[in-house]
Amino acid sequence: MSDGSLSQDEIDALLQGSGGMDFAADEPAAPSGGGGGSQVDLEGLKRILASTVESQKSNLSMLVGKDVTITGPEMEMGSGSDIAGSLGGDVVHIGLAFGGGVRGDHGYLMPESAALAIAGPMMGQDDVDLDDAALNALQEALSQVSGPVVTALADSSGKDIMNEPPSNEKGDPDTLSVPAQIVAARYTVTIEGGDPAGIVEYYDAALVPQLFASQAPPQQQQQQPQQHGQQGAMAGFGGGMDGYGGGAPQQQMQPGTGPSVQSVQFPNLHPQDTAPEHGNIGLLMDVYMEMTVELGRTKKLIREILGMGEGTIIELDKLAGEPVDILVNHKLIAKGEVVVIDENFGVRVTEIVSPMERVTNMS
Repeated sequence: MSDGSLSQDEIDALLQGSGGMDFAADEPAAPSGGGGGSQVDLEGLKRILASTVESQKSNLSMLVGKDVTITGPEMEMGSGSDIAGSLGGDVVHIGLAFGGGVRGDHGYLMPESAALAIAGPMMGQDDVDLDDAALNALQEALSQVSGPVVTALADSSGKDIMNEPPSNEKGDPDTLSVPAQIVAARYTVTIEGGDPAGIVEYYDAALVPQLFASQAPPQQQQQQPQQHGQQGAMAGFGGGMDGYGGGAPQQQMQPGTGPSVQSVQFPNLHPQDTAPEHGNIGLLMDVYMEMTVELGRTKKLIREILGMGEGTIIELDKLAGEPVDILVNHKLIAKGEVVVIDENFGVRVTEIVSPMERVTNMS
């Protein structure tokens, strides 16, 4: 092209979008490591999880009936067995896989001491064994704790996310059914009267990119205007080819008139949204709730019910002197004994139902 003209081969190459000329420098660079928990993914996931810590703390505190402190998370990516082994000794694994719009393995890893610190108060006992009942209590607690996390991830990704039925296991880290590569969020949990314990919330490394897949369409939209800009530059470069292929619109475009493309920045609203929610919880204190006392129950045949009359005695399924049930919005919360206050009946509370029983009755 020393004389300023193009050869036929160069013209054909331009029309085919190739010809040895490298336009890749004008294309947006692909995110590094976008297929499996890159630094951008880890930082984005950390911001989302950090915005849910207060809600997780409130849920766990309600379940165990004690003050709870949660710090973290600290993010890392590595071998599932290695991260589980870093907790020391036998490890408890609670699986809470994701389903719906985002599918993949997700769950919690913790030492046995941390598992007992959570399961004991839920079962209303200070000293418990890590048996099936304790594992089920722990499983129920972490299902409630992960609720804010699932909601935040669903809002961020724009996809419906739900927890699959939970599973539990304990044993040597190498024998647990944890994915080979995981993204781990390390928390330090301290329950009132106990020692700090390390708990790991993990995500399958292949799951993390799905949580940020909603960011792909804006990138694709940016690429399309840039491609149009490249076509305009090509038209300007070949402006001396009068009437070639009837390209009149391209001849009218001047060099450097391609559209100016700028990336769109969206502010992260999650950390700001959480504070008002906790500040407004006091508004619930003035809400009335229906409280009833259940003396007992029984079942009767239709013909027995139709045959009832004045003086009929109905025998209930509760023994004389046995505590009666106290219900709030038809959910059992306590037991008590009937007393007489002046001319009215009343109930003296003798037992508060454990958080585990309350969660079971609500489900």
